[in-house]
Amino acid sequence: MILNAFINKDETWLLWAILVGIAALSIFLEQRYQFAAKLTGAIIALVGAMILSNLNIIPIESPVYDQVWEYVIPLAIPLLLFRSNIFKIWKESRRLLFIFLISSVGTVVGVAAGFLLLHQFIPELDKIGAMMTGSYIGGGVNFAALSTKFQTPGELVSATVVADNSVMAFYFIVLITLPNMKFVKKYFKRLYTSNDDGNSNQAEAYWKRNEISLKDIAYSISIAFALVAISFKISELVNEYIPKNNHFMEILVSIIGDQFLLLTTLTLVTVAMFSKFFENLNASDELGTFLIYIFFVVIGVPASIPIIIKTAPLLFIFVAVILIFNLSITLFFGKLFKFNIEEMLLASNANAGGPTTAAALAISKGWQGLVGPILIIGTLGYVIGNYVGTLMGYFLGQFM
Repeated sequence: MILNAFINKDETWLLWAILVGIAALSIFLEQRYQFAAKLTGAIIALVGAMILSNLNIIPIESPVYDQVWEYVIPLAIPLLLFRSNIFKIWKESRRLLFIFLISSVGTVVGVAAGFLLLHQFIPELDKIGAMMTGSYIGGGVNFAALSTKFQTPGELVSATVVADNSVMAFYFIVLITLPNMKFVKKYFKRLYTSNDDGNSNQAEAYWKRNEISLKDIAYSISIAFALVAISFKISELVNEYIPKNNHFMEILVSIIGDQFLLLTTLTLVTVAMFSKFFENLNASDELGTFLIYIFFVVIGVPASIPIIIKTAPLLFIFVAVILIFNLSITLFFGKLFKFNIEEMLLASNANAGGPTTAAALAISKGWQGLVGPILIIGTLGYVIGNYVGTLMGYFLGQFM
């Protein structure tokens, strides 16, 4: 039996205070202590939330966490793109597309391998495999669509969600940690290099005190709100009024009506049109990064070991197998085709966690030049996820 958490899921202010407090503490530790800087503040935030949820202090689910996904992440994206160069983003996006598609193949191979190992022990694994194929190429939208298409039993859907969220929390730690490992530094090309030796704290140096005025804060926040509002309204209108009466129109609407693709595009166009204004606008990087740290706290919450043991131990293994194959194939072919380690990890992340979490990884590691490109390329997964997932479901169904 799993007891209720000490803090109720509806205690909104208390939970917000904890999320923001952990994010602030993570930044303090990262900039104050060398060991914490090597761990990165993102891992500290994620692990801090995992500890609190496993000690049953905070709940696994809460409307507060949903608010982070619905409001905090959309606001963070434009804030962190205000200094982006649209021409550099277009050039880098073409490179990322290839490694993203390779990583998608890794997902398919991982699902097939996991199915081969576990289909005798997990009921209706063909349907779960279809859902996870769509989810680990696209995202939650594809997961929901495929669970409906294949009429997966509700209890299996719930258990799979638990396994997915839990494994992903650990996977983010792996992705954040990998670039700092010695064998990765030795054998893989790096786009961003940092001095990990000595006593200097790179995080503290990067986030040195800047001159920020009240106008900077006001302009940054108000423009971010406006961009999110306009983009999401356009997305709503596109999905409501453009008919989806054939496959071509479905694909077209899924592209031009995607909230985050619209938000990214509108932000980049706005920045290009008013480049001089945004070049002189301070505070946006700081505000956006702090919001991303809150997001990393939320990612760590679902990794509850008692719930994994109770609901989904075999599904936990199945999901882990998918991610192991995804990452292995991405790294192998990424190395073969001379991609940078940053591009490989972001491609794998965009497949498994979607474009927003991949952007969060890029931000947390200081890979600012890759934030825009991975948001754009990661959105492609939403388009192809349902098709690949459907094919996978029919293929695996022959062996049940």
